[in-house]
Amino acid sequence: MKAALKTEKGDFEISEVERPTLPAPDWVLVNIKVVGICGTDLRHWKKAEPHLACKIMGHETAGEVVAVGDQVKDLKVGDRVVVETVLGDESCDWCRVQQYNLCPNLYPVRSETVSRDFAEYVIAPAKKCYKLPENVSYKEATLLDTFSVALHAIQLSQIKLNDKVVVIGAGCIGLGQLQLAKICGADVVIIDKVDSALQLAKELGADVVINSDKEDPKDKVMAFTNGRGADIVFECAGGEAMPITLPQATTFARRGGKVVIVGGFDEGITTIGLEWQRMQMSEIKLIGSASYSYWDIYPEMQMSLELLAKGKLNAKKMISHSFALDDINQAFETAKNKQETAAVFVALTT
Repeated sequence: MKAALKTEKGDFEISEVERPTLPAPDWVLVNIKVVGICGTDLRHWKKAEPHLACKIMGHETAGEVVAVGDQVKDLKVGDRVVVETVLGDESCDWCRVQQYNLCPNLYPVRSETVSRDFAEYVIAPAKKCYKLPENVSYKEATLLDTFSVALHAIQLSQIKLNDKVVVIGAGCIGLGQLQLAKICGADVVIIDKVDSALQLAKELGADVVINSDKEDPKDKVMAFTNGRGADIVFECAGGEAMPITLPQATTFARRGGKVVIVGGFDEGITTIGLEWQRMQMSEIKLIGSASYSYWDIYPEMQMSLELLAKGKLNAKKMISHSFALDDINQAFETAKNKQETAAVFVALTT
């Protein structure tokens, strides 16, 4: 099959590689139709990481089932599916209670199986594949990973009707966070530096949008919340922005408020100074949110799919660009340079 392999300098090279085979009778083979480029992918773009050289990356995908194992009951060849790519070792204490997003072996397991989607085919357990209704396209379904990450953060936040919410970052995660917060009945401010992203946020229901390069976000947040601060702040920028955005998030939160950390950190120690005394005296809670799994008895991917199918989430507006897999490097450049390209969600088709 065709696949995009990570090079030593951090971009991609199109190569022919062996097609994966089913490792167990309850797995399926999926012909990938669309795969997305997410913020985590972009953080590794053009980064020299020898341990990733010659690896297949990618983890936001939808496609068609082309082979099924002998024990697969609920899927058949030809089914259109979205593939959940959060897969643990299924033997640890966290996997046992369906908190596999916390599995100590999550990344080694998923990177060798389900998270190899910049390619024509991928293997996955049948239980990780969700059938797509006719009204959900492959491109729209590829955003379900993003929506599920945002949904997990929403659940952890214990958001309530009429809460005042701030979302930092109007990328895919932030725009998903915005839509879900609005579904929950919250009033939402969203902050970014890219005007095109903020315009889209307005179209998706944001009550107030703030360009933090052009105006003081704290003043506008305080005005929006009658001087109290936000009930919940979702930090959705992550990466290099985190040393700026996380301290900001804690100043936007009201006394007794919450900061949910959704944006990702790079590996290792990240030194960020926070006003710990003020946070302690204000009982501001910091809540880490990691990917998604189940909430109670419901898979969060399935919940997101149902919201999308019912028209409660808008994926179509977020799909800004589409490239062939052969043009993956151009696609990454486009996704990275969103100030110039107005990129939001960049899709790759195989």
